[in-house]
Amino acid sequence: MKESFSALRVHMNTFKLLEEKKLRKIVDKFGWCTWDACYLTVDPATIWTRVKEFEEGGVCPKFIIIDDGWQSISFDGDDLDKDAENLVLGGEQMTARLHSFKECKKFRNYKATERIQAIIEKAKLIRESGEQDLHQLDEKIKKYSEELNAMFDEVEKEESLGSEDGSGSGMEAFTRDLRSRFKGLDDIYVCHALCGAWNGVRPETLTHLKTKIVPFEQSPGLDATMTDLAVDRIVEAGIGLVHPSKAHEFYDSMHSYLASVGITGAKIDVFQTLESVSEEHGGRVELAKAYYDGWTKSMIKNFSGSGILASMQQCNDFFFLATKEISIGRVGDDFWWQDPQGVYWLQGVQIVHCAYNSIWMGQMIQPDWDMFQSDHVCAEYHAASRAISGGPIYISDHLGKASHNFDLIKKFAFRDGTIPKCLHYGLPTRDSLFKNPLFDKESILKIFNFNKFGGVIGAFNCQGAGWSPKEHRFKGYKEYVEWDQNPEAARSHVSYAGDYLVYKKQSEEILFMNSKSDPMEITLEPSSFDLFSFVPVTELGTSGVRFAPLGLINMFNCVGTVEEMEVSGGDNSIRVELKGEGRFMAYSSCAPKMCYLNSKEAEFKWEDETGKLSFYVPWPEQSGGISQLSFNF
Repeated sequence: MKESFSALRVHMNTFKLLEEKKLRKIVDKFGWCTWDACYLTVDPATIWTRVKEFEEGGVCPKFIIIDDGWQSISFDGDDLDKDAENLVLGGEQMTARLHSFKECKKFRNYKATERIQAIIEKAKLIRESGEQDLHQLDEKIKKYSEELNAMFDEVEKEESLGSEDGSGSGMEAFTRDLRSRFKGLDDIYVCHALCGAWNGVRPETLTHLKTKIVPFEQSPGLDATMTDLAVDRIVEAGIGLVHPSKAHEFYDSMHSYLASVGITGAKIDVFQTLESVSEEHGGRVELAKAYYDGWTKSMIKNFSGSGILASMQQCNDFFFLATKEISIGRVGDDFWWQDPQGVYWLQGVQIVHCAYNSIWMGQMIQPDWDMFQSDHVCAEYHAASRAISGGPIYISDHLGKASHNFDLIKKFAFRDGTIPKCLHYGLPTRDSLFKNPLFDKESILKIFNFNKFGGVIGAFNCQGAGWSPKEHRFKGYKEYVEWDQNPEAARSHVSYAGDYLVYKKQSEEILFMNSKSDPMEITLEPSSFDLFSFVPVTELGTSGVRFAPLGLINMFNCVGTVEEMEVSGGDNSIRVELKGEGRFMAYSSCAPKMCYLNSKEAEFKWEDETGKLSFYVPWPEQSGGISQLSFNF
């Protein structure tokens, strides 16, 4: 695959390979997206409260994505300078068009002294929607009001809020206040559609862009494949298409404004529109070239070239024409948490999509496995896959501490918002390539990745769902069956000929394997998983001591917490640099004479029967979570 795309890269010269591009720093960060949490009701108060909940829970996000709901959109026939109001659920906005590059009224009117009233108004809406437990509701409102009062007391001390240049309100004030209060927050992204909004731009506004309503022409073949809400709604109204000659001006106007108010990147969505409105512009390739060229120039100028996260972009136009600069993109379907078929069965479908699509999409972009929710019934299943995906990990939890599973979040994110990221992007193992892990009733999806001092393989039972050619949808096949992954002889040529320590996450069992070992038999229940960490066993000089560090085993990607390891045969010592907090474990063939944690003697536990060496490592704030461990034998 790599060789094929390298040849295409030279032949076409319209895209770049992932290895040629600089990755945005969000790839090794933990974040939060507003979409499933708020949908179109997102506003500054909700975002502020949510980030504060994360901070209080012990893990502050390094980036947030403000999804649909922040833009100035309206419907055909509405007043030109008035935003569409009372939009709640995804789908309602799909026939709306962009009428201004600035944020909508909810964000434009952001001022410290006005936000408490906004919370009270929101509480009234909750009451009117049928909330029964009013006492509990009033307590929640009181709590939020107290939090916001405290927040605004801090904010009003800043002179800039009272400035005369307008910087004391709107998106600029909001992003500044967020960063001022939450010091660890690095990036704030916003979402917009490729054509501006779902249905493009209103021709009556932003007239310099020469926008025209173009019918959305869907091919009969595509139309027959499945029913799709987004496509159906767009077909209703057509696309307000900015003339391709104005594409660069269009993107630069939008992105330069966003950059000026503190936005550091964009999640761009709804890529499927261009291919259906291209007839008057030389076809889909020529139209896509114009748009992606303008987009790329804007990215370089406003977002350092790589400040874009692509979503719903899985078409050839994007990969071969738009990836000269962009380096991160979604590789799977949405996280469907509300679908009746999706509570269990579609979760495996999404993981399978991401793993297999990464084989070819990963040649050009860093695969992004999308958001999930930490309180979902399959949250651990999703979290384990994200932890070894090699990409950013972000969630879309609802408002309220009860919606966050912080015990789970702390298995893949450090308290400073960074993550123990694998070195590569996750891929299916060789013996998984031509299997059907969705509904052949026998295959387990195995995903592998690498860390600096070891590897990891995730085994996922994704059986139970697949595409129904009769019903044109993903359908659950709900037979509760157990099956074994029969030994399939993973005959790969490994460069390391010694022993590996293998750690099984779910059982905390350790065992040894080498290239001559028999394959491991795996049995997994439906919608379950296990993680297997592989660490080369190091032999210490002439002493014969065998040692292998697993890292912090409370983390899904435990070996990823090991930053450095140095072996000194002269004085029979091993030094390990580690990031994070929790239970450190290593294999040691004998008990060390002395163990030190950050230059202080540490009390440890060593099991003679298994060789497990373990002790607790706290988070050292002064060194950014980095601890120095040393073992003398």
